[in-house]
Amino acid sequence: MTPAPKLPKSARVVSWICQLIAAAILGQTLFFKFTGAPESKYIFQTLGIEPWGRLGTGVLELVAVFLLLYPKTPALGSVLAMGLMAGAVFSHLTKLGISVQGDGGLLFGLAMAVLVTATVVAFLRRRELPLVGGWF
Repeated sequence: MTPAPKLPKSARVVSWICQLIAAAILGQTLFFKFTGAPESKYIFQTLGIEPWGRLGTGVLELVAVFLLLYPKTPALGSVLAMGLMAGAVFSHLTKLGISVQGDGGLLFGLAMAVLVTATVVAFLRRRELPLVGGWF
C-alpha cells in the first residue's frame, strides 16, 4: 500500500478550512443531541427514532468530528459527514420541512454547509480514501 500523494499547499489550506467548518458545526450540535434539547427531541420524534436515533446520530457525528480533525483521517471523516448530512437533508426535505419549529431554516442551512464542506474535503482528499487511493 503506497501512501496518497501529498496535497499542494493551496488544496491543504482549503481542505483544512472546510474540515474546521464541518467539525465546528457538527461539534456544536452534539451538545443539543446529547443533552436531549427539546428541538432535538422534536426532530427525532417526528422521524420516529427518538431517543436511539438522536443518540446514535450524535455518536456518529462525534466520530466524524474526530476523523475530520485527525490529520491522517479527514477523508474518512468527510465521507461519514457527507452520509450523515445527506440523511439530514433528506429528512428535512421529506418529513421535517426546511424550517423546524420556526428556526427559519437554520438547521437545514447548517446541514447543507456541512454537506458542502465535507464534499470539498472528500474531493480534495479522494486519493486518501481506501477504495480510491489504491488500498483496494
